[in-house]
Amino acid sequence: MFGSITNWEGDLFNQFNRLQNEMEQFWGSPSGPASIRAVARGSYPSINIGATAAGVEIYVFAAGLDQKQLDVSVQRNLLTVSGDNPSVQPEGTNAYLRERPAGPFRRVLSLPEDVDPETANASYNNGVLHISFQRKAEARPRKIAVNA
Repeated sequence: MFGSITNWEGDLFNQFNRLQNEMEQFWGSPSGPASIRAVARGSYPSINIGATAAGVEIYVFAAGLDQKQLDVSVQRNLLTVSGDNPSVQPEGTNAYLRERPAGPFRRVLSLPEDVDPETANASYNNGVLHISFQRKAEARPRKIAVNA
């Protein structure tokens, strides 16, 4: 019964990989997020978010889309990016491997409370949607003069 688990001939790491593959086949591959702030593996499009003292920068990696296919909106500090990713596989062909998802998508991001939604600016260049927000004036750090 446990012969495949206790047979440690060969490279130990290969055995662990084989064991992981067998477990994924039995229970299915993990579909949950890798961390509390992450989304499930394979979520489309991939997103990077960075923050500075002056604002928040968001990069949405959506290669191969026409900017007219993207819909970007913000409501109550929730940023929504949605669109439709066309299939690049000709009809009538069989796919051996498909890593790029096709079809409609929607990602919703929670923005920090100190972001001013009125300052939103979006541009799309070389498959990357760049969205930036400025922080509210009262939330930005300011220099205080020290008098003698």
